[in-house]
Amino acid sequence: HGAAIGGVVVDSGQFDWVKSGRYPGLTQPSPGYHGLVFADGMGAQAYIGKMRVTLMRDTGAVLSPFHSFLFLQGLETLSLRIRRHVDNALEIVEYLRNHPKVKGVNHPSLRSHPDHTQYQGYFPTGAASVFTFELAGGQKAAFDFIHGLKLFSLVANIADTKSLVIHPATTTHAQLDSLTQAESGISPGTIRLCIGLEDVRELLEDLERALEGVDL
Repeated sequence: HGAAIGGVVVDSGQFDWVKSGRYPGLTQPSPGYHGLVFADGMGAQAYIGKMRVTLMRDTGAVLSPFHSFLFLQGLETLSLRIRRHVDNALEIVEYLRNHPKVKGVNHPSLRSHPDHTQYQGYFPTGAASVFTFELAGGQKAAFDFIHGLKLFSLVANIADTKSLVIHPATTTHAQLDSLTQAESGISPGTIRLCIGLEDVRELLEDLERALEGVDL
């Protein structure tokens, strides 16, 4: 729901850390654990064991009970929410694709996208509620559009239940020079949307109102 951050590490326990010769943190004595060699002392659990004990000690990276509760609650409705994310996004992609002020939309559901064939194979019922599009008026048009939105929240995170918007060139990709941004598909007029669970009609109205305020 955009309320917590966490993750899962999956380790098969079948990799030979010693034979690979590339992971001294697992195959050499650890000073912080009285010379313990994780690959010897923990066997198949060496990787996950080292991750657990070192991250827990150094950064406190252990999921709290409350965050675990939030994740478990969220999993109960995840499939329903993903369906709404996707349906809303596909409708908005179609709207933006046909808008005269939009230079292009970067979404794999479109036939013009280089990954369209793979998209159809992997996601026959649709996917990708996070995507970018480009306004024809450059950075000023992008800023005017973003400032004209009322429902979309201007934040850099993704995968929230509410709809989000960001200007990548001056935020998430600001550390890159203009050439590297262009190579990454980011232009001054690029806008990233993360489509949420709101009524799609209200989202479309918000987008239309914001686009009306953009002068090209």
